[in-house]
Parts: sequence; structure tokens; C-alpha cells
Amino acid sequence: MKPRRLILLAALTWLLGPVTLLAGPVNINTADADTLAMELTGVGPVLADAIVRDREENGRYASPDALTRVSGIGPRIVEMNRENILTGDAGESAEAGEETG
Repeated sequence: MKPRRLILLAALTWLLGPVTLLAGPVNINTADADTLAMELTGVGPVLADAIVRDREENGRYASPDALTRVSGIGPRIVEMNRENILTGDAGESAEAGEETG
């Protein structure tokens, strides 16, 4: 890799790193479209609107994998965001909800 590209890559990593670190857990059953678009990698405003519309029409998401019922969201997007996706009440993840009942 050329030194110029390496410097550019390092600069972008330094600039964008804090943005990634600020992304936090988001409850896909309660978040609005703006929050979903901001917090989920690979989800922009159009997909975020589709998530909210699907949730309103078809009900809550039982697990992060249920997001794949939304056109345009596949397993890759779910995997990229799995650690930040919550589905339960009071910040509970789907896995924690299954363990407790």
C-alpha cells in the first residue's frame, strides 16, 4: 500500500473511530427511525423507516434475526449489529429475555 493511502486510512480510522464507539445498544421494538438509522451499521433512513413500518404492521421482533423479515436487511446486517440490538424490555437483549422466561 502506498504511504499516502496508508496515511489517509489512518486519518479516517482516527476520525471515524469515535463515531463507532459512540454507537450503543438500541431496542428495535421501541426505537424510532432516526435512532435506528443512527445506531445500526448498514441501516440508513430508508431501511430504518422500513423497520418501523414492519414493526407496526407485523408486531414486535422476538430476536435480532427477525429483522431479516424486512426487505433489504439480511443476515450480514444483523451480524454486524447483533451486539447492539436489544429486543426486550428495560434494555434486555433477546437472549436475556429467553433465559428469564
